[in-house]
Amino acid sequence: MANRHLSRSIVLQALFELDFNSGTIERLPEILERDIEEFAPGLEDTEFITTLAECVLKKQKITDEIIEKAAPEWPVDKISIVDRNILRIGLCELLFGNREEVPPKVAINEAIELAKTFGGENSSKFINGVLGAVYKELGEPGKDDVSKKKIQAPEVDPKTYPIEKLGGAVIYAKHEGAVYLALVHDIFGYWTLSKGHVEESETVEDGTKRKILEEIALPIDIKAILGENEYIASHPEKGKTRKQVSYFLAEAPYQELVLGPSGGLNDAKWFPLDEVADLKMYDDIVPLIMKSVAIVTGEESEN
Repeated sequence: MANRHLSRSIVLQALFELDFNSGTIERLPEILERDIEEFAPGLEDTEFITTLAECVLKKQKITDEIIEKAAPEWPVDKISIVDRNILRIGLCELLFGNREEVPPKVAINEAIELAKTFGGENSSKFINGVLGAVYKELGEPGKDDVSKKKIQAPEVDPKTYPIEKLGGAVIYAKHEGAVYLALVHDIFGYWTLSKGHVEESETVEDGTKRKILEEIALPIDIKAILGENEYIASHPEKGKTRKQVSYFLAEAPYQELVLGPSGGLNDAKWFPLDEVADLKMYDDIVPLIMKSVAIVTGEESEN
């Protein structure tokens, strides 16, 4: 484990040099070889160093978009070179790494340690805030796999947090005798449901219809409520909020999906039912889709 921490330090130093000098990935092998020889002579596990460094550079566009979404008040080019590259390393391990080898909590903690060693006075808090926000948006994967810490009484009653209502839907269409689902693809690499914020002046149903029309240009007809969920989310700027999400089953015409402007989505597509099971999806979305499929296929069998 100590070797892995040293390896991450070498990756950070190489990325710093490339970033500072506006270098390209072609220079990476040369820089890594020099840094390994200088800071870790005799280190055997150099494959981890190369793989992680290449991941950071190849996924940089994606990770930078995520950083801007998680910390909108901090444009990436305004974040210090050390801090932004620590974030890139942490996000690569958190999103694209082998979670059996590096659990999400370990990836975050290792990034925080890098910040304490190489960053400024407030770097570790900043890194923790951004990666923690991304971790929560992912649904806190692996949370139950780590040792449980002693539960401390919250300093603030969660009931006092401001409430933010959201609406989403499992959207289906019938086309040429088959059933299709409309899903959106987020920058974390998952296919998920179209959803969004509901304004105070509208009902959850109307807000869901409006948001889906804005997000993928699709008019929907809500058929049933699938379930409701509430969770606490942290924002680097707004703090903690109670997000209350309502999910619906909705029918729509089978037409082209046009992805609207969004910092968190990069694709939208119709999928026939037999392809849905093979998609990478969030665990909490799967039961909603299964329930929807059961309802829709049940309706079809009755008709």
